[in-house]
Amino acid sequence: MTLVLLDTNAYLRLARRIRPLLGTPFGRKGYVLTILEKVEDEVHRSPRLRFLYPWFDITEFSQERLATRIRLSNDEKRRVGAAASVFLATVRSDAAAYTSQGRSPPSPTDCYILAFGQIRLGIVATDDLGIHHLAAEFDLPVWHGHQLLKKMHSAKVIDSGLVRAIYESLENNRDLPASWLHVKHTAFKKIFGGTGVP
Repeated sequence: MTLVLLDTNAYLRLARRIRPLLGTPFGRKGYVLTILEKVEDEVHRSPRLRFLYPWFDITEFSQERLATRIRLSNDEKRRVGAAASVFLATVRSDAAAYTSQGRSPPSPTDCYILAFGQIRLGIVATDDLGIHHLAAEFDLPVWHGHQLLKKMHSAKVIDSGLVRAIYESLENNRDLPASWLHVKHTAFKKIFGGTGVP
């Protein structure tokens, strides 16, 4: 089994469209998606996110998240906390590196997700370029959301019609990350064709 940790935006972009999303292994490496409680807390603390995603606390979704929650031992909690502190200190020591090229500095929650992935040997799925930059500094595995989508499509968890629907919905909501647009006609050439933005 290979754990895949969804950050807030990765979860919010996919959870309503791919059912079930969490806890079901797929692919040859047995990828299992989950969302951490701290990510849920991030949504609950944000009036804007609660307004934009009113479905978040519907029973179907909250029960799925609860059923797939991962418990840490006390030692793991200590190690995750220590690693998250190192990541946050790294961000604060070089803020300019995390505010250039469209990046935003990873939050304490972002650092916690990366630390959790480091301790539990998981992959973080996020479109946040700041998290990608931080992960690269520590040689930690991280995917863009479109890479996760591609793996789910290759494993036949989702079909081409759903990939198209997800792209269209994100475009209509003006929530399509630039990285997704960049690979639309390459990674998903068989779905969208080979023309368009290279």
